Amino acid sequence: MAEDGSAEDARRVQRALLAHLRQEFLAPAVAIVGYTDILLEDVQRLKLDAYLPDLERIRTAGQSLHDLLQSVLAHENSDTVIFDRAKLRHDMRTPINAIKGYGEMLAEDAAGGDDVLLADLDKLLKAASGVLRQIDALVEFRGEEPQAVTKPPTGMGGIVEAVKAIRAVVSAPASRHIQGRILLVDDNASNRDLLGRQLARAGHAVTEAEGGIAALSKAANTGFDLILLDMMMPDLSGYEVLTRLKADPATVEVPVIMISALDDLESVNRCIEAGAVDYLLKPFDPTLLRARIGSSIENKILRDREKVMVEELRREKARSESLLLSILPRSVVDRINAGETMIADNVSETSVLFADLVGFTQMAGRQSPEELVRFLNGIFTAFDGLSVRFGGEKIKTIGDAYMVAFGLSEPCPDHVAAAAQQALAMLEEIAQFRPEEGARIALRVGIHTGPAVAGVIGQTKFSFDVWGNTVNLASRMESHGEPGRIHVSEAVARALEGRFALTERGVIDVKGAGTMRTYFLGAPLAP
Repeated sequence: MAEDGSAEDARRVQRALLAHLRQEFLAPAVAIVGYTDILLEDVQRLKLDAYLPDLERIRTAGQSLHDLLQSVLAHENSDTVIFDRAKLRHDMRTPINAIKGYGEMLAEDAAGGDDVLLADLDKLLKAASGVLRQIDALVEFRGEEPQAVTKPPTGMGGIVEAVKAIRAVVSAPASRHIQGRILLVDDNASNRDLLGRQLARAGHAVTEAEGGIAALSKAANTGFDLILLDMMMPDLSGYEVLTRLKADPATVEVPVIMISALDDLESVNRCIEAGAVDYLLKPFDPTLLRARIGSSIENKILRDREKVMVEELRREKARSESLLLSILPRSVVDRINAGETMIADNVSETSVLFADLVGFTQMAGRQSPEELVRFLNGIFTAFDGLSVRFGGEKIKTIGDAYMVAFGLSEPCPDHVAAAAQQALAMLEEIAQFRPEEGARIALRVGIHTGPAVAGVIGQTKFSFDVWGNTVNLASRMESHGEPGRIHVSEAVARALEGRFALTERGVIDVKGAGTMRTYFLGAPLAP
């Protein structure tokens, strides 16, 4: 088993070496065809028809060179890489010489006034010279007699490490034309320049990175719609860059297309498992690349839109819930969200507080509507804060009256004391408000405790309310009370006896309830 594994590793390394050679030879050949296409577009756009015949010859020679290289390096099923010296030295020099010859003549012509073509002609000629250097270097390495490549030429050691570094990772789908922000990662400057310009011509915003470390830095600081990632680079392999991108929450959702001459099936599988959306082999078909890029960017944009819509829905839900919480208790909102349509509860014990502004009606006649609403809003907002502080549930305001209940929907073991504390705090708070210069406003408060019914009424306009004799008697305590004092029933007095100061008022006639013994509430007693 160990020998089988070693043999398979050797085959994988051998295939990687062949892929590297294919990339090193074919990249300049692809660049020649690519720059020629750009030049053809330029001369047609500028109506420089005199350049067309030689450019067509260069393109034909470039395609011929590309096909010959494909033929020489097409040994996927071989255990060794075999090169035909005649093809390297003779057959391939024929198209290269044609490219260089026609290219140099065009460069001389362009120097006479068509400088716009010179830069791309220079790049085309450099690519042709690059193929020649690769051929000469490889033939010199092989010696005079055909033989198998037994060790990697200079600069290929990193390829072996790139193949061996790939490990299984548990990971995390043609499209209309669409534009996006693309990070192009390739250590070959010619590859970056050509592909970057092709992408820019298609309308994409392109950022280039010359290696894995630069790619990670740029990806972390800029939002991209797609990353085109070369597999074999000197600092970090494309696979390692991919795994780091997918481990970072900031870049995990950015689609990555691997572009490599490494056609090892296991490497492809590992990259897809690590989160790459696609794996394209160099040299890639431009039409296929455009389709894959368009599809990936479109999917990314759709996912981004989906996230925006989900966030908008979340915010809208939060706003709706906040609105409900402004008129209903939290427990009631939770029950409505759970599907309850009828909210009605018997409450065995609750304390109800009513407060009324004394003299407000006369004061209102002397104020503008804006001043009146601003004054009431200030008072009731302060009272709302006290209700939150003491655990009360504001039920409603009725004109200049304020109603709050304790122990309804939230646990409140000592709801009578909580009502008493809020009532005393409300008297302190109202002393801070002066409706007119030198004038004061008084508050009359009443409290009663006992059973009640609580529930929600309304379909389009919700209202949480409390009903029963306890509510009626609390209202009577307020209306039968005195300005600046807290009037409480005997039931409240019994619950607070020994803890708060109480002054007996005596027996009074309460409308709708007959005679009752009532009290005025004072400050808390010292323990």
